[in-house]
Amino acid sequence: MHPILSRPSRFAAYVAIWVLLGAALASLLALQHVFAWPAAAAFALPLAVAFGFVCLSAYYGSHVSTQDDLPRAVVTAVAAAFISSGVWLLLARGWLAVLGSIGRAPGGAASFRQAAPTLFWFGFLLYLLAFAVSFLSRTFEAARQAERRGLELQVLAREAELRALRSQLDPHFLFNSLQSISALTAADPSGARRMCLLLADFLRDTLTLGAMPRIPLRRELLLAQRYLEVEQVRFGGRLRVEIDAGRAGDCLVPPLILQPLVENAVTHGIAHVLDGGVVRIRAAAGARRLVVSVENPVDRDGPRGKGTGVGLSNVRERLRAAYGPMEARLDASATDGAFRAQLELPIEAAADAGTPQ
Repeated sequence: MHPILSRPSRFAAYVAIWVLLGAALASLLALQHVFAWPAAAAFALPLAVAFGFVCLSAYYGSHVSTQDDLPRAVVTAVAAAFISSGVWLLLARGWLAVLGSIGRAPGGAASFRQAAPTLFWFGFLLYLLAFAVSFLSRTFEAARQAERRGLELQVLAREAELRALRSQLDPHFLFNSLQSISALTAADPSGARRMCLLLADFLRDTLTLGAMPRIPLRRELLLAQRYLEVEQVRFGGRLRVEIDAGRAGDCLVPPLILQPLVENAVTHGIAHVLDGGVVRIRAAAGARRLVVSVENPVDRDGPRGKGTGVGLSNVRERLRAAYGPMEARLDASATDGAFRAQLELPIEAAADAGTPQ
């Protein structure tokens, strides 16, 4: 169905426009002394509304042409305008005969010959205008659809990228955890068993929360705490934990976004400091930004831990995929025997954020 005919409001507005154009045509004919003012109005107003329905065909004619073939569109428009103006002249002649038979528009054939050039070119230009409007509206609609498809593809690509990055994070964590359990099986079997149970609890939570696009920060911190409880079985008193979220617990973050940072704090920090140390996790929410930091001691003279090298890079890629290249960032620096990783994210508040049991 034609878009103008699909809604009564559009149809009423369209008819009103053609009534106004009919009034303009009546004025033109009266000023040319073809008809008196009353006869000009009786002749031009119904005729203009009828031509408005003829011009609806411009919508379908514009669909035959494409923006890439502009000469064809111009030829189609001119040819359709000539044909439509010719049809309008036939309608005008018939309508004039009807008005003459009831005495409303005297003059007959002489008046029609005098009015014909004005009618033809008036109709020709109006049809070209209708064709141009239809062609441009179709072009804009095609551009919007292409943009919409592009955005949909971008969202799908981003979701696929996030899924791929998450699939890298989980094996990375399991690799480190299984290494720890393997080391405990000989030296502390009960500790290895306890570590397995804690790991099972952690994995159960990650399966539940990892599929969500965002989770409250307090739930992310609880996941980090459970991971650190797993590692405390191995490190004992050498690993201490301080977590302070303040009032930022309801802010939303991507799930497992802190996991690689906490892993690095243990694997490349606590593991190489003889006396161990404190892993500090701090969060602060400003007016627009959420800042979360993970800090741990480091031994600048000690050996570096072996890793797969995907931790920090995965966090940066997840931030880029989730927020765009400029909205979020990860900064990492080592100063005065401490390593600090800091996340800055846009504030996203959760009104009814809960805590997993």
